[in-house]
Amino acid sequence: MSVTDIHLQEDLAHDDHHDEHHEQGFVSKYIFTTDHKMIAKQFLITGIFWAIIGGGLSIIFRLQLGFPEMSLEWLRPMLGQWITPEGKLDAEFYLALVTMHGTIMVFFVLTAGLSGTFSNFLIPLQIGARDMASGFMNMLSYWFFFASSVVMFISLFLETGPAGGGWTVYPPLSALPQAIKGSAAGMTMWLVSMALFIASSLLGGINYITTIINLRTHGMSFSRLPLTIWAFFVTAILGLLSFPVLLSAALLLIFDRSFGTSFYLSEIFIAGEALPNVGGSPILYQHLFWFLGHPEVYIVILPALGITSEIIATNARKPIFGYKAMIGSILGIGFLSFVVWAHHMFVTGMNPFLGSVFTILTLIIAVPSAIKAFNYITTLWKGNIVFTPAMLFSIGLVSFFISGGLTGIFLGNSVLDINLHDTYFVVAHFHLVMGSASFFGMLAGVYHWFPKMFGRMMDDKLGKVHFWLSFIGIYLVFFPLHYIGIAGFPRRYYSFTSFETFSIYGDLNALVSIAAILTFAAQFIFLFNFFYSIFRGKLAPANPWKSNTMEWTTPRFPGHGNWVGAIPKIFRWPYDYSKPGAKDDFIPQTVPYSHTPESNLEHEEELTKEEDLTGVEKVN
Repeated sequence: MSVTDIHLQEDLAHDDHHDEHHEQGFVSKYIFTTDHKMIAKQFLITGIFWAIIGGGLSIIFRLQLGFPEMSLEWLRPMLGQWITPEGKLDAEFYLALVTMHGTIMVFFVLTAGLSGTFSNFLIPLQIGARDMASGFMNMLSYWFFFASSVVMFISLFLETGPAGGGWTVYPPLSALPQAIKGSAAGMTMWLVSMALFIASSLLGGINYITTIINLRTHGMSFSRLPLTIWAFFVTAILGLLSFPVLLSAALLLIFDRSFGTSFYLSEIFIAGEALPNVGGSPILYQHLFWFLGHPEVYIVILPALGITSEIIATNARKPIFGYKAMIGSILGIGFLSFVVWAHHMFVTGMNPFLGSVFTILTLIIAVPSAIKAFNYITTLWKGNIVFTPAMLFSIGLVSFFISGGLTGIFLGNSVLDINLHDTYFVVAHFHLVMGSASFFGMLAGVYHWFPKMFGRMMDDKLGKVHFWLSFIGIYLVFFPLHYIGIAGFPRRYYSFTSFETFSIYGDLNALVSIAAILTFAAQFIFLFNFFYSIFRGKLAPANPWKSNTMEWTTPRFPGHGNWVGAIPKIFRWPYDYSKPGAKDDFIPQTVPYSHTPESNLEHEEELTKEEDLTGVEKVN
């Protein structure tokens, strides 16, 4: 009997017993749930909502940038006072749009939407656990995120507008409520929202780490963990160590704004009037913010890279190349991400020697990143590639990671960064290597694990159309911005037409705006495919991608507890694809070596003597 037949019988047996799970009410099952799978869906749906909002805000300010002479009067019913009598976007509101777009995409979509969804969904399923270590803390993690979302959403409708000052909210602008409209109540709500968001991240991170360390099923050693779990594990550690620093920065900013302290303020004049604040430094805030800000880049990209590792190995039908090197690169990135933060601060007047130290460290972090890129390419090389939508988005991620990462070498050099800092070159680099790559990782994960999440298949053709429109569109948006940035155009500026020097880039800037609008519109193909498939999609096979990891051994519609009866044991690593001599081109982790003598290597024959085929870990 083949491996496929064995697991088909097991899945049918699981499905027969599925009805035995305890029935829950609507509120306990869908709202205040402690089931990690449902909480993952809550994070995903909320993340999708915020992606629409964040993307929509970017379209509004791209209209202003790309077509500065065009009347935006047609937006007045939606934006009201923020459209000037001349039919233009209000300059201060433009800055608020940029601020909210960055905040929403970095924190609410690419941190909570990506890591919150897939860490919650995959960790228990792929390590063989009934649920997270603490279901209650897991539930609180989502509801703190939801509360954070509500506060941030309400701030969009304030009379003085949402927070302004860039997504980094540097003082003194953010510390003085009277400075601009975006520094008033909107900034206060931004800080409150971020405090709630950090609480959510810390609750989640503690749960992820505890679950991975303590709740692995029998045989699931760290050397047999899928690379997805390694990525989520290191990501949770990064968040646990870095987010409290951002919380301290936000609390000190609240003190300066509301209680008369001077942590970030000193010798400030407003309208000719001297403020009493003395002794503070806005550079302190930058150190605190970027101590979180640079690990945050990897908090966002590492889960996407972990997802990509799993999808590329599965769809190339090959073992991932350099499994141990990939783990080492994840650990190396995690460590180095904490010692490079000041490369964001080369223009703050730091000692040139210190700048050279951070330059060297920044170039060193390119090494583990390059290892991952080379290993992905080598895994693809001569693979029997299946081009599913998830595989296409994973390959797209590798493309963005390489092309965007190369421009990071420019910005990591303190001499070059002085010229390129705060130009559109930084915007292009950041959006390619982190924003677009992570977003593609999130989409790849949705396409790949949608059958396990909802028991149905997404439409393959629509997924491929969505990929090609998004892939081409993103390069049309961000590649030209490198040239505009090298020419020196600063980011967050309201208009190109204020500078005669940049008028030659007007057509290029218009192209970027058109491409951004079309790329945003292409995401509605995904939205239709996603929500239609939840209810009307074709029923999914038990293991549609012929994958090796544990989540595909659960029933098609796993209840709270994931497995009916005993949790399966693990006997091998997760990447036994196309193994010479094997009857199938995949061997799941739950298949003992004694069942596959025709494909066992010499050292694996020794492992058969240690196998306990009768003892299994009982229900927790």
